[in-house]
Amino acid sequence: MLEKVTVVERIEVLEDGTLQIREAIRVLEDGVILSQTFHRSVVSPDKEDMSDQHEKVQAIASAVWTKDVKDTFKAAKSENSIIKEKIV
Repeated sequence: MLEKVTVVERIEVLEDGTLQIREAIRVLEDGVILSQTFHRSVVSPDKEDMSDQHEKVQAIASAVWTKDVKDTFKAAKSENSIIKEKIV
């Protein structure tokens, strides 16, 4: 029997708290992988609503995204925005 499954295969935490998520989309026949492709996404600490993310991603974000991490990320983002405005 053919089956298509999507699994969160890898979650990486970057230095600034950003999460990189890699999902594997697999086509299986009788439990054997016939085909596999990957989809990557990124979630940053300034994301408010995590309801669209897998429960594993939500759990890691909850553990990693302390108030300090969120504040530091927001400050760095603001600083980068100011630098871009000066360049343009």
